[in-house]
Amino acid sequence: MGILDMLGLTDDSDGAPSHGSSHGDTDTVRRIAGELDALEPDRARFLAAFAYVLSRVAHADSEVCVHETETMKEIVQKLGHVPEAQALLVVEIAKNQARLFGGTENYLVTREFREIATAEQRLELLDCIFGVAAADGSISTIEESQAGQIAKELGFTQPEYSAALAAHGEHRAVLQLLRSKQ
Repeated sequence: MGILDMLGLTDDSDGAPSHGSSHGDTDTVRRIAGELDALEPDRARFLAAFAYVLSRVAHADSEVCVHETETMKEIVQKLGHVPEAQALLVVEIAKNQARLFGGTENYLVTREFREIATAEQRLELLDCIFGVAAADGSISTIEESQAGQIAKELGFTQPEYSAALAAHGEHRAVLQLLRSKQ
């Protein structure tokens, strides 16, 4: 199973990219699909789930800014040990999937990540979630709420979540607002 299958971007009948019309069946699309399919399946599955969960928090406010996209790309590139072009492609696919299917896929993908990741990898993801949320300089209350939901789904306790959030406290919108009023 390739990464496009894992992200739900193939047509079940023939395994070809599902694009809803005859558009997109170009050399570029085939090259991109081939690039991702070149990854070892377990690694591709891990990266796909990791990037999708990052996209959840980025999309929490229904908009993913350039800074959040860039941060996600850097994280996937660094932690996934993949070239920049591959990292950007994984992030773009994950963002698109989160936008299109977030309501139905969020829990399922996060649960899958929990099952395939070590405790250390889950903690690393939690920290990265706050990094993405803070990419634009502020962690909004809706991003904070989404991060809390993700933390629960990843199996973290409230104290563990609070400790991770505290490490990014200077970016919390609620605290920034309080500081600005003083």
